Amino acid sequence: MKDWPLWEVFIRSKNGLEHRHCGSLHASDAKMALENARDVYTRRNEGVSIWVVPSSQITASNPDENGELFEPAADKAYRHPTFYNLPDEVKHM
Repeated sequence: MKDWPLWEVFIRSKNGLEHRHCGSLHASDAKMALENARDVYTRRNEGVSIWVVPSSQITASNPDENGELFEPAADKAYRHPTFYNLPDEVKHM
């Protein structure tokens, strides 16, 4: 178990639209990671989908570079359509 890779676990709940990170676990392969994730993170039947990703395959941004990475989007108002009125029938926007 010492040499087993670390896996990140993402669960989509019954009433959710997206997968959320819920934790990490060690497993020898993807099949074992899925089974362990099911046993550990969905004990109360709250999940409808599980993703497991090897931690070594995740690339994250550097918090020290947030300004450089995220500020250019601030000048593009069209990316944040907060000025549109949506009808009540439109859900999950």
